Amino acid sequence: MWVALGAVYIVWGTTYFAIRLVNQTMPPLLSASVRFLLAGTVMFAWTIRRGDRDGDRPGPRQWRAAAIVGCALLLGGNGGVVWAERTVPSGIVALIIALVPLWMALIDRVLLKHRLRVPTVVGLTSGFAGAALLVGSSASGGGVDLTGMLFALGASLSWAMGSLYSRHAPLPKRPFVGVGMEMLCGGAALGIVGILAGELGDIHPERFSTASLLALGYLIAFGSFAGLGSYLWLLRNARTSLVSTYAYVNPVVAVFLGWAFLSEPIGLRTILAGAIVLGSVALIITSGEATAAPEASSGGEPGHEGRDGVEGELALEGVGHAEHERLPEDRRRDLEPDG
Repeated sequence: MWVALGAVYIVWGTTYFAIRLVNQTMPPLLSASVRFLLAGTVMFAWTIRRGDRDGDRPGPRQWRAAAIVGCALLLGGNGGVVWAERTVPSGIVALIIALVPLWMALIDRVLLKHRLRVPTVVGLTSGFAGAALLVGSSASGGGVDLTGMLFALGASLSWAMGSLYSRHAPLPKRPFVGVGMEMLCGGAALGIVGILAGELGDIHPERFSTASLLALGYLIAFGSFAGLGSYLWLLRNARTSLVSTYAYVNPVVAVFLGWAFLSEPIGLRTILAGAIVLGSVALIITSGEATAAPEASSGGEPGHEGRDGVEGELALEGVGHAEHERLPEDRRRDLEPDG
């Protein structure tokens, strides 16, 4: 688990820098499509022949779920990031993507009608104030493209929704088979949108720089296999509050790399807004409401609130209330918080 967390912490922080390098000489959406199609093909071909091949054969229901997750995370999430990084510094994009836990808590309140704790409400308010401070710097002539900032905001929202859905989606029991399917679906969707956006005319292989090619290779080998694979595995196997801590680390890595190697400016406004966003994320995660309780969308009783201890952890981690109730009274505590 800590190896997977390390990959998400460090590798994902470096992908913002790598995406910026790819965008210098390659069309963003089509290069992202190539990245996930190649990575997904290798992962799916390698994992589909291992494990329970007969009892865990992907069917239409699993492919539909993989397409939903793949489009939310890769088309909406990663696609929004690569499009935003054409005009917005990679460090600022990373800070906006750090809003994902805030979106999760907001979805929990608005769509799932759960009552939020006071620290969560404070975190939501201050977090989006920090985001407004970042976006406002472009609107007030701060030299950052407003459209790109809005794409990054949309990417963070799409990533949050895809992450929430993936926790209870009917995906294959073999987690990396599901990851491969999601990459294939998301990569195909990125390719279609890239073609519709006219990026075929932007493909000029003779102009591809060595830095862009190496960065694309890095994104395939490390960003997709190590980073995304680890994240999707952690979503189904680790505590949400633990997985969400990546939001602290990624922006720090991305801001440093952008400043050190791409000469991206770090102004006082960016530092202040980033500190507000990360502090708000910390407040929400430590309050235990970084994500919605899955039983609200998987058969749990509406309005059932206030469960404590192990039962509360089960709701947070994706073990539904119904499964818990089916256990004998003396065995209900056998289920551990990690699911």
